[in-house]
Amino acid sequence: QVQPVESGGGLVRPGDSLTLTCTASGRAFASTVMAWFRQVPGKEREFGASIDWSGVYTNYGDSMKGRVIISRDNDKGTVYLHMHTILPEDTALYYCAAARPHHIGDYDEISRREFYETWGQGTQVIVSS
Repeated sequence: QVQPVESGGGLVRPGDSLTLTCTASGRAFASTVMAWFRQVPGKEREFGASIDWSGVYTNYGDSMKGRVIISRDNDKGTVYLHMHTILPEDTALYYCAAARPHHIGDYDEISRREFYETWGQGTQVIVSS
């Protein structure tokens, strides 16, 4: 089982760039699809991006597509969410999630919370001028 821990959140200004880091423990990391979701109070947790274990195949949710890039370093056990041109509506708690090792799916499946087995505690991003 892979256990994610997020870091890198904070207070940023509109238009800034920010990189969130997910550090994942567990030997199965290199065989696990990883993803970033975000959530604001009173709303559903929203799919941001996912990356397969090779790092080659990525998927993005509509709300962040074109403004974020997901990447991973299997040697370091890390997944990154590089955010640019940050908007006030990007204010949210950002979660890193790990799927069951060797589990794959199509976009409809990997964009759902249920696809993921373990979650971090989240890192808060606040966008304010």
